[in-house]
Amino acid sequence: MIIAYLKLEVRRTLRDTGFVVFGIGMPVMMYLLFTNLGENASEWKTASMVGMAAYGALGAALSTGGGVAEDKALGWLRQLRITPMSPRQVVTGRALTGSVTVLPAIVAVLAAGGLLNGVRLDAWQWVALSVLLWLGALPFTLLGLGNGYRLSAQTTGVVNMACNLGLAVVGGLWFPVDLFPGWLRSLSQYTPANRFADLGWSTTLGHAPGLTTVTVLLGWLLVFGSYAVISYRRAARTA
Repeated sequence: MIIAYLKLEVRRTLRDTGFVVFGIGMPVMMYLLFTNLGENASEWKTASMVGMAAYGALGAALSTGGGVAEDKALGWLRQLRITPMSPRQVVTGRALTGSVTVLPAIVAVLAAGGLLNGVRLDAWQWVALSVLLWLGALPFTLLGLGNGYRLSAQTTGVVNMACNLGLAVVGGLWFPVDLFPGWLRSLSQYTPANRFADLGWSTTLGHAPGLTTVTVLLGWLLVFGSYAVISYRRAARTA
């Protein structure tokens, strides 16, 4: 049951023109713009590649909530209630969908870095970078789902956009955190977006992510996962 549901949601998402343009094309354009204005060192092109890949994955993950909100308005949740799937299974199926749909955004930015900006990494680093960013996007998918189950379709879009921009900027996905004031630099280290990108930054430097990065991400995974399940249960009762 959950596999069939997963296939259905993946097909629906990848047929969305807006997702393809803004979820995949926009991070690539921003990456090329940020790294080709003036003189830019190869280190910045690599760091920005990771940041923009994380930004694209973040946006794609959150966008899963928009589909949820639309389904809720159309009565899809009422149909799910008569299936044998539990709230955790429904949320897991949607989360897996989001995990699949973040891959095109990640791959597109990494390809731009390697093919257009001359970023050079070992083969294992490219593979590890893709896999870690793919897995690390799961907390944001759950955040988007929680918003979609709890809010209306229009409000979900606005809130997800605010989350996307806020987390990306504070997390240092657009600009190095070294440019931040001291207090914001300290705060940034505990935000999910910063620790998410650190999965990639650590890989490009040739070492595994630190314990703090893994611990912070797991903490946010628990928070956002609980939020998504609670929001679904509430929506299912009122649908």
